[in-house]
Amino acid sequence: MDVSYLSLAGKTALVTGGSRGIGRAIALALADAGADVAISSRKMPALQEVATEIKAMGRRALPVAAHNRKPEALRQLMATVQAAFGRLDILVNNAATNPILAPLIDVEETTFDVIMDTNLKGYFLLSQMAAKIMLGQGGGVILNISSVGGVTPDKGLGVYCISKAAINMLTQVLAIELGEYNIRVNALAPGVVKTRFSRALWSNEKIMAQEMAHTPLQRIATPEEVGRMALAMVSDASAYITGQIVVMDGGGSI
Repeated sequence: MDVSYLSLAGKTALVTGGSRGIGRAIALALADAGADVAISSRKMPALQEVATEIKAMGRRALPVAAHNRKPEALRQLMATVQAAFGRLDILVNNAATNPILAPLIDVEETTFDVIMDTNLKGYFLLSQMAAKIMLGQGGGVILNISSVGGVTPDKGLGVYCISKAAINMLTQVLAIELGEYNIRVNALAPGVVKTRFSRALWSNEKIMAQEMAHTPLQRIATPEEVGRMALAMVSDASAYITGQIVVMDGGGSI
């Protein structure tokens, strides 16, 4: 069976939060499909490990330390990627934070700002920058990693859910505005994925019992499964899909 529509040969991609978990899995999936991949996160040592894995696949890898909450760092990140690769075909906005598990009424203003600046403003700024590059080269793809929490709220994850719901709307607005320029914009909204980021959830037996009670597949996702879905969404396999929020939660939101 010809699956050349999944090939990313000749493409360049930037994956934020690419040093571990979902971001690492996506970066490796895109590299395995033939893309040269830039990865960013706050700490260079972890990025260099992933870059080594990408290079072992015969692809170019560009690790760049950049904090998603700092606009100047994001501008420098995009400039570095463009200087190194000369173009940008794919942006995967993945870097996110959730430093609190508490009722919304107990969340401090500073915590709200940290979550929104990282999860939403960082996505917004990088999407702007990427779109301007893609406009000049005839098109591209932006994939925002959202969450099922942006579709169905969870107690204790209020601000995180709000940020992800805003990402979903950001995705759809960008899709409307950029479609005529051959730029597709979609969001992938996983449920609980077995990563260090979500350990407080999947390691809690009570929370997982509640989760499995309404999840038909009776398990949580792996980062590699999210990586494969991301590949499908940035490749020509989904060439006629834009403005969509693809929920990947084992059927839990049915």
